[in-house]
Amino acid sequence: MDRNLTILVAEDTEDDALFLERGFRKAGLKNPLQILTDGEEVIKYLKAQGKYEDRAKYPFPSVFFTDIKMPKMSGFEVLKWLRDHPECRVIPTIVISSSEEPEDVTRAYQIGCNAYLTKPRTLGELEDIIHLAYNFWARCAKPPVPLKCI
Repeated sequence: MDRNLTILVAEDTEDDALFLERGFRKAGLKNPLQILTDGEEVIKYLKAQGKYEDRAKYPFPSVFFTDIKMPKMSGFEVLKWLRDHPECRVIPTIVISSSEEPEDVTRAYQIGCNAYLTKPRTLGELEDIIHLAYNFWARCAKPPVPLKCI
C-alpha cells in the first residue's frame, strides 16, 4: 500500500483551507500537503513553473482535492485542463465543495473528477472523509506520475 502520497489541495477560502489542513493533520497524515488558492496556481504547480519547478520542495501530487468555485480559474476549468493533458489525467481528483447542486455534481463527473464530496460541517466528519479517501487511494494501483504536465 502506497503511503507516500503527496496531496495537492485547491481551496480559495482561508477558513476552509485551514479546516482542511487541520483535518489532514488530525487524521494523522504526515504526507506533503500543498494548499493553493486558485486554479491558475494549480496549473503552474502541475507544470512545475516558477517557484514550483523544485520538485523536491513541491512534489508532483499523487492525489488532488479541489473546490469548484475559486477566483481566476475555477475547479471546473482545472478539471477540463487536466482532461486535456493526458499525462496529468492519472492524478486521482476529488472535488470537495459546499455545493450540493445536482448540476455541479454532474458537471464535475462529466469533465473528469473521480469523486465529489460535499464539505463536512465538523472536524470529525472531515477526518472520516480524509481517512476514507486516503486509505482508498493508498490501496489503489496507480500509474507512474510525471515530473510535470506539459
